Amino acid sequence: MINFLRKLGPGLLFAGSAIGVSHLVQSTKAGASFGFGLFWALIIINIIKFPFFQFGPRYAAATGENLLEGYKKLGKVFLKIYIILSFATMFTIQSAVTIVTAGIASSIFGNSISVEIWTLIILFFCFFILIVGKFHLLDKLMKIIILILSTTTLIVVINAFMNLKYNINWTQVFPSSSSDIIFLIAFMGWMPAPLDVSIWQSIWVVEKQKTTPSFEKKSILRDFNIGYIITILLAIGFLSLGSLIMYGSNTNLSDNGSTFSIQLIEMYTSSIGDWSYFVIGIAALTTMFSTTLTTLDASPRVMNKSIELICNKPIDNGYKYWITILILGTIIVLLFFTSEMGGLVKIATILSFITAPIYALMNYLLICSKYTPVNYRPTIFIHFMSIFGIIFLIVFNIWYISIL
Repeated sequence: MINFLRKLGPGLLFAGSAIGVSHLVQSTKAGASFGFGLFWALIIINIIKFPFFQFGPRYAAATGENLLEGYKKLGKVFLKIYIILSFATMFTIQSAVTIVTAGIASSIFGNSISVEIWTLIILFFCFFILIVGKFHLLDKLMKIIILILSTTTLIVVINAFMNLKYNINWTQVFPSSSSDIIFLIAFMGWMPAPLDVSIWQSIWVVEKQKTTPSFEKKSILRDFNIGYIITILLAIGFLSLGSLIMYGSNTNLSDNGSTFSIQLIEMYTSSIGDWSYFVIGIAALTTMFSTTLTTLDASPRVMNKSIELICNKPIDNGYKYWITILILGTIIVLLFFTSEMGGLVKIATILSFITAPIYALMNYLLICSKYTPVNYRPTIFIHFMSIFGIIFLIVFNIWYISIL
């Protein structure tokens, strides 16, 4: 068992980066607004994105390289596209997850410390973990975080079902108003995560292989599958909580990060019981802290690696430079959007959805190319899923843009 846990890592880092705004905020709001009516969207988008996320660890297992190195082999234009897309979204995404984390911390520990100060505390605490402990500490810490998150969420969901006083309506719905359609796009954009997280996953796999030589194909894919299943189950859990506790309450959930967090925790405790405040608070804080930490690690890694590949030479302390740039950029963004958490999240999630077909196509072309050994290429079924997924994402994007 200990040996099994030791081999886990990148899959749990994937889960930690995915289980954040898409789960705590978007899934909860989906349940609060539509009950279980958007369950279809949650399941479909997780199935459609699965192959493209899996191609990251699959390619790393096959070649010992990350996806960025593969993009360069396909042509530097692919790498340049990624750099532009990543730089355009990294500050918004980091700001979105950090402000939600700060709002939850403020609501749990009292208002004696403002959300702005909590933002700085969280960013610099994560900075300390990543610079001092590096990947080894991140790998170990994430196993503890995911265990706490899964346990606390499970406790809350079970109690919500036990206290249910009405029959669940499983009727599936498709939003009709423009605002609801925009929410659907945002919901699917970050469910379970933006597709560029597949690149982060491939880099984490390569890092894990450096410390654990026995981390080979079978272990890598099993590790990813475990992480992916955890993200789906917890997404269902948060959607269930929103549906069971908030649906039909006519409560308008605030776009302010701190206010939203207080509403979320208070509605859960008022329905389940005051005893659950601590459990719910820990679940919410753990959810968002894991995303803040993994995002702050991944974005500098991929930007530094991308620049190195473009310049054809290593950059001394490049990771430290990029993590500093990301923190400063995040602070600047938050100076203007602190009170608009909902708008910030919506922008980031919609950008993720619009760019999804590009990442899906690049990953598919790479995993099917001559640069991937034949025995690591997708099966016929995965080929079919991939082609269908790319078409679905493109059509959905065209439809969405047409109604704007």
